[in-house]
Amino acid sequence: MMRQLIENFPQQLADAFSIGKNAILSTRNQEIRNVLITGLGGSGIGGKVVAQLVEDEANVPFYINNDYVLPNFVDEHTLVIVSSYSGNTEETLAAMDCALKAGAQVAAITSGGAVLDLCKKYELTHIIIPGGKPPRSQFGYSFVQQLFLLCHYGIIDAQWIEKLSGVSSFLESKQTEIIALAQELCAENENRIPIIYTERAFEGVAIRWRQQLNENSKLLCWHQVFPELNHNEMVGWDAGSNCYHVMMLQTSFDHPRSRMRMEISKPWIEQKGALVSIVSALGENRLEQVISLINLGDWLSLLLAEKNNTDPVIIEAIDHLKGELAKR
Repeated sequence: MMRQLIENFPQQLADAFSIGKNAILSTRNQEIRNVLITGLGGSGIGGKVVAQLVEDEANVPFYINNDYVLPNFVDEHTLVIVSSYSGNTEETLAAMDCALKAGAQVAAITSGGAVLDLCKKYELTHIIIPGGKPPRSQFGYSFVQQLFLLCHYGIIDAQWIEKLSGVSSFLESKQTEIIALAQELCAENENRIPIIYTERAFEGVAIRWRQQLNENSKLLCWHQVFPELNHNEMVGWDAGSNCYHVMMLQTSFDHPRSRMRMEISKPWIEQKGALVSIVSALGENRLEQVISLINLGDWLSLLLAEKNNTDPVIIEAIDHLKGELAKR
């Protein structure tokens, strides 16, 4: 099932684009001075990726929220984008309630559930996406709809819609190359603990990789970003170990000094026993490179799961936690 979902990711982007183009969205009723995107896990990561993708062009500050509560600055001038695939995520519902009480302008992306019920009750802007799949496999829907909402509310320029229109065909044309890269990384891993390093502006992509390796591959791993890791984590490598596989994700949009830091750090980490792989994004523009890296991480998580005879769909720990919470 997960293999088919990942194979269909280019088509998912095309379907998501069609949904966004046809969405009927209400007009804003107050000046928007800041944007907050709230969501958890597979539903929430799209917000982090989108915020970093458009940060050089967005005309207001962004805040990403992964909690029950919202910061005090949220008011009638805040656009709160609620992202919950199922529509029943308890943290997101609590945050949505906070947004409504604060008088924020609320827009939602969901397949149904309580979030959709609240949207109908309060006549909130919302986009309905297809349901019934693992939320982490439906990244394209929340990611694309968030960009459509930001364009609709005037936070980013409409040129993003044009960029989105071609990303599905771009990704489809790169599938053979992306799968081959994933196979290389999978073969190199050799039961090592994955570590994902990237430039600060692409941390959302690194988080997505970590989440997919956690859920699909059932692996513990972590991520860090340049230049911050050079001020702390770099010293931790003095302990030395050959049980780690560092994957440095690079784009042509990396800050030149951060790229230099990667080049200096790589041999230092290798001297401490770790395997270091340089992973270069495919594509010409920032959107293409982000999407290609995300798809590559998805494929890698699947291949590692298959290599270790692990079912990428089952998430027993999360199901157990939700069951216990429901009793209390």
